[in-house]
Amino acid sequence: MPVPLLVPALVGLAFLLLPLLALVIRAPWSGLPEQLSSPEVWQALRLSLLCATSATALSLLVGVPLAWLLARTDFPGRGLVRALVTLPLVLPPVVGGVALLLAFGRNGVVGQWLESWFGITLPFTTTGVVLAETFVAMPFLVVSVEGTLRAADPRYEEAATTLGASRFTAFRRVTLPLIAPGIAAGAVLAWARALGEFGATITFAGNFPGRTQTMPLAVYLALQNDPAAAIALSLVLLAVSVAVLAGLRDRWMSAS
Repeated sequence: MPVPLLVPALVGLAFLLLPLLALVIRAPWSGLPEQLSSPEVWQALRLSLLCATSATALSLLVGVPLAWLLARTDFPGRGLVRALVTLPLVLPPVVGGVALLLAFGRNGVVGQWLESWFGITLPFTTTGVVLAETFVAMPFLVVSVEGTLRAADPRYEEAATTLGASRFTAFRRVTLPLIAPGIAAGAVLAWARALGEFGATITFAGNFPGRTQTMPLAVYLALQNDPAAAIALSLVLLAVSVAVLAGLRDRWMSAS
């Protein structure tokens, strides 16, 4: 490899790896079991896992049909819709939280009617955490599933419809099994993104222990009072991220 390319490549690699290595090196390994056994940590862990899983399920429920709409149908403004769907990928999370407040807050565009008609209040609740995580995580699922749908041969669906199957039956019995790996990969990415969400969550749902305080929020709070606990929680999030990458490795290697 040419030296002019090798040197900056090694610098970039070191820049990405050194902070992670520092986290592992400076971790209080002797006190780690005690840190992870505290009730506050497990409370944040349970809430994070519950909310991330719920956000992923909600993303699957509406994200897979949305990906199919973008990949298999042609309608005016499809490019604009695709851009808007992927906008949360680049939108600052705190801006997403403000947008959620304006939409689903007590005085929001939709939230005021939810409260007056049904008595439903979403901000600063566990449900609000799920909505915030879904908002930032679902685009990962949609992008992954749409790409898989575009790569899948549509002739299988057409053959099923010529044999008498409805479009929904063809989607359920033919398309879904074909794109299952893409759905699984997108779901894992969405779950990992939801697990690590911070900005939209703290803006829309707040930071209430046992109700809205997820692991990233607990890390931020612990960093101010108990750095050892912050490092312990960070290690948990790092372990989850490594597990996600390991789980998707076979898919990435086969795609390459």
